[in-house]
Amino acid sequence: MERLPVSEIIEKIQNEITFEAIADDYSFTLKIDSYEPYVCGAVHDGHQFRTTLWDNCLHTEYDRWFEEDPCTKEMVKTHPIVIAGCDSRFEYDLNRDPVHAIYEDAWGKKLWRKPLSEAQKRLSLDKHATFYLVVHALLSKLEQKFGHVIVYDMHSYNWKRWDREVPVINLGTSNIDNDTYGKFAESWRESLSQLTLPHQITATSKINDTFQGNGYFLKFITQNFKKTLVLATEFKKIYCDEYQQVIFPEVVHAIEQQLQDKIKAHAATFNSTFNK
Repeated sequence: MERLPVSEIIEKIQNEITFEAIADDYSFTLKIDSYEPYVCGAVHDGHQFRTTLWDNCLHTEYDRWFEEDPCTKEMVKTHPIVIAGCDSRFEYDLNRDPVHAIYEDAWGKKLWRKPLSEAQKRLSLDKHATFYLVVHALLSKLEQKFGHVIVYDMHSYNWKRWDREVPVINLGTSNIDNDTYGKFAESWRESLSQLTLPHQITATSKINDTFQGNGYFLKFITQNFKKTLVLATEFKKIYCDEYQQVIFPEVVHAIEQQLQDKIKAHAATFNSTFNK
């Protein structure tokens, strides 16, 4: 892995050079083993939280971890193109638009002891902006090269706060072109329902049951790239103990191993349908 300025990352993309890099401000990673018509993203995987914000933050390290999406990059790490955030959503949220990316409160609790300065906000929003410059460059290259592209937008969610039974996997599709791509959302849901998970966990899967796919990562790509489908894929946190902050690596491994084949197969069908 290299440490590269965003300008060099974009230059490599434009010249179709394979690489694995972390942005020079350590805010996100991008791996391109080969240029393919599909991408895996994990925008909420990050946990970094810059030290200059620590004393001003009312949320504990555990509070932040609880609302992040740990291991979502791990679940897709072997695929040829993987982009992932390194910073906590509590510093700035890559899945919100720039106006709303910096929280004032989070999940009903005030976040800051005193309001952030404009300079503090700018530092965070600059990282948000450069991430999306790279996303734009990447999808521009892939649509130019292949035509249609599919993005697997990986997330997780806390389930113990719900007062009803919720699915192990939820797909949010309210902001995609369902007339064109709806059958691929359904085939992805069906494929995920066939996951074999440890501890007799049944891989229930539904569409728009807990979340509807309103994230900015999906909306940004969908609005700017008319030939790209983004599938917001939320895993219930059956792979960890939310309250004890313990990861279950055997569950993460089972998901990662099966997604190696499932994502490839689903993307191949999508590609053969649209990119003839």
